[in-house]
Amino acid sequence: MDHQANLREEQTSLVIEAAPLEVRTVDFSPAEIVRHQVGRWRGVHAETIQVISHEHFEYGFKHDYHLLVAIEHGTRYDGELLVEGLPTSTVRSCSHKLILIPAGRRFYGWQEPQQLTRSICVYIDPRTAAVDPDCRFDEVDLQARMLFENSGLWQTITKLKAQIGSGDPASRLYAEALGGVLSHELLSLNGTSPPSRQNHRGGLAGWQQRRITDFVEEHLAEDISLDALSGLVRLSSYHFARAFKRSFGEPPHRYWTERRIDRGKTLLANPHASITEVALDVGFATPSSFSAAFRRITGQTPRDYRRALE
Repeated sequence: MDHQANLREEQTSLVIEAAPLEVRTVDFSPAEIVRHQVGRWRGVHAETIQVISHEHFEYGFKHDYHLLVAIEHGTRYDGELLVEGLPTSTVRSCSHKLILIPAGRRFYGWQEPQQLTRSICVYIDPRTAAVDPDCRFDEVDLQARMLFENSGLWQTITKLKAQIGSGDPASRLYAEALGGVLSHELLSLNGTSPPSRQNHRGGLAGWQQRRITDFVEEHLAEDISLDALSGLVRLSSYHFARAFKRSFGEPPHRYWTERRIDRGKTLLANPHASITEVALDVGFATPSSFSAAFRRITGQTPRDYRRALE
C-alpha cells in the first residue's frame, strides 16, 4: 500500500470514532427536583444543575472520575454536605463556592433550600483528559476540598459551561482543551507539577502541518476530537495542542472555525444557496450558531456579507 493510500485509510479510521461514553452523574432524590443539561467530550463532561422546587432533597455521587462542583447560587435553611475524608459542613450559604471530590471519594448532601440551587458539575476522567503525560494525572492523589474559592478554576468552568449545547462544531475541540486546562489547574492547586524539562517541544514539523491542514480541508464539516487530530501526527493531545499553536499562531478549535468560515464565504457567493444550507454544509448545527461565529470572525453577518457581494 502506498503512502497516500495508507494516509487515507488512517484518516478514515480516525473520523469514524465512538461517541464519548456515558458518565455516571450526581444522583438526586427526588430525581424530578432538578433540570439539567449535559455536554460530553473525551476526558471531560459538564452538567448544569437547576433545582426547581423548595422541597427537601438529597444527592450523592461516587465514581472513578474527579468531580468539580461550582455552586452559582445556593442558600439553604438547613442541610449537610459531606465529602469523604473531610468534616461535614452545615454552612447555609454556598454561593460562588467550589467543591472538589477526587475520584473514588463519596459525595453526599441534603438540604432544605432557601434559594433554588444552581450549579455546574464537571466530571474529569484522569485517564483520558488532555493533560501532559509527564504529570501522570491518573496516578495523582488529589486532595478533597470543600467550599473554596479559586478564580482561575471558576473562569475555566464558565468557559466549559458555554460549550454545552453549542451549535459551533469546534466546541468539541475547545471543550477537550478546556478539560486539559482544568486538569492542570487542579494539579497546581494540589501542589503537583510535572518534572522540569530543559528542552521544550517546538512546533509541528512540516509533514505534520501538511497532514493536519489536508485533513482539516477534507473533513471540514465533521465533528473531530482533539485526540483524533493528535493521533494523525503521533503526539499526545496535550503536546499536539501546544505544538499546533506554536506553528499556526492559534489553537486548533479557532483555526478549524476560521477555515469553516472561509468555506462559508465561498458558498455564500452562490445566490441560490440559502444561509441555512451553507451553515449545515460547513458543519454548524443551526443558522444562528453559524451567524454568531461568522460575525465574530468577520464583523459581518452572513446576510450582510452576501449583500456586499452583489
